[in-house]
Amino acid sequence: MKEVIHIYHTNDLHSHLEHWPRIRDFIQKRKEWHVNEGEDVFLFDIGDHVDRWHPYTEATLGKANVQLLNKAGYDAVTIGNNEGITLDYEDLDTLYQEAEFDVIVGNLLNRDGKLPEWLETHHTYETKSGLKVVVLGLTANFYPFYRALGWSVSAPLDELKKQVAQLKNEADVLVLLSHLGIRDDELIAETHPEIDVILGAHTHHILHEGKEINGVMLGAAGKFGNFVGHMMIEIDTDTKNVLAKKAQLYAHDDLPQSTQEDEEKLQWLQIGEKLLCTEVATLPDSLSAEWFEASPLPQMLCDALKEWCKADCSFLNAGLLMEGLNKGPVTRQDLHRILPHPINPCLIELSGAELKEILKQTFNEDWPHLNLKGLGFRGKIMGEFVYSGIVFEEDKQKIYIKGEPIQPKKTYKLATTDMFTFGHFFPDLQRLEKKYFMPEFLRDILAWKLGR
Repeated sequence: MKEVIHIYHTNDLHSHLEHWPRIRDFIQKRKEWHVNEGEDVFLFDIGDHVDRWHPYTEATLGKANVQLLNKAGYDAVTIGNNEGITLDYEDLDTLYQEAEFDVIVGNLLNRDGKLPEWLETHHTYETKSGLKVVVLGLTANFYPFYRALGWSVSAPLDELKKQVAQLKNEADVLVLLSHLGIRDDELIAETHPEIDVILGAHTHHILHEGKEINGVMLGAAGKFGNFVGHMMIEIDTDTKNVLAKKAQLYAHDDLPQSTQEDEEKLQWLQIGEKLLCTEVATLPDSLSAEWFEASPLPQMLCDALKEWCKADCSFLNAGLLMEGLNKGPVTRQDLHRILPHPINPCLIELSGAELKEILKQTFNEDWPHLNLKGLGFRGKIMGEFVYSGIVFEEDKQKIYIKGEPIQPKKTYKLATTDMFTFGHFFPDLQRLEKKYFMPEFLRDILAWKLGR
């Protein structure tokens, strides 16, 4: 006798709730249809459903996203880095208090070195015929960030090796929810043929018909809810052998329109904005924010960054500020609107020689107009660099830190944004010792400065 198990999966929604009504209606109807046909069906999310750029997510610290997943009928999720490292310890620890689904992460421990109560390393689901579907989950190893917040995250591939060895004989079907990225998924498929299906995320890759490696089927549905994934696993229930695996994606734009999707999207936005209306300061004058010339608000943010981190100097890109602030009351919603990024302050100690080389790289004429995506940036373009505690003279040939010429062998403390430490723009900053300030975002630093 043959049995088909259906898995619908989403990943990296990043709180793009404009796509959620159609996704929810589609998977609910599909689930109902399969159940009526007597088939087993599961709904999984592979992380980064939460993203604090959306006011509804920001105002509820992700709990609204959990309610959306509840209503859609999800069976299990794993967490991505947006759930894991953009919330403070207590907010992540309580994020899934009202979850009606399983949270599966095999490489995360709390500050006591124990498994959080809301989390499982794996979960076993049983089909109508008695087949055991064992689901594992892993999240990306952002160790310095988790450590700064009080969590302990371990090397995912090491944990996977242990779990597969333990569970492979207990499972008729082994499924991995992987928020690790396509390269790790491919490596896992090469080294762990015991896994039947890897549902991927993190690198926003799209596998329209899946990708089979070493007998392991990979599936992934891009980002922002542009696709919904569907994985079908055909099994011989007598021998418990997997006979076939098939993957496909459904494009959001091809899904039936939800009855009240415009009203729902507007409602989520308005609820979030209303919850964020708390006043943080009152401005006697407006503060403009320009991307390609000096302006007061980017300079204020750069000064605040230096002060907050107790640094000698700081720099950031003006494109972080989406717009300026008007005279009068400033609310949390205003700051969220102009600084939607989940970007943290970072402090780096380096020599004057190293600092000089870093600063020379900021002169790159191509960067200000760069259409920047990723690294936590939720804006449009990079913009010019803004500096605090740093002065350039003689056509930028001479550099002064705190009013004195930069000394090659002297140690300096540089404050900047965490996105510049990932190696994309400044490879040297990736290797240097650094301190991340968490859970504060740049908008929290600006609120602190304005409040003073």
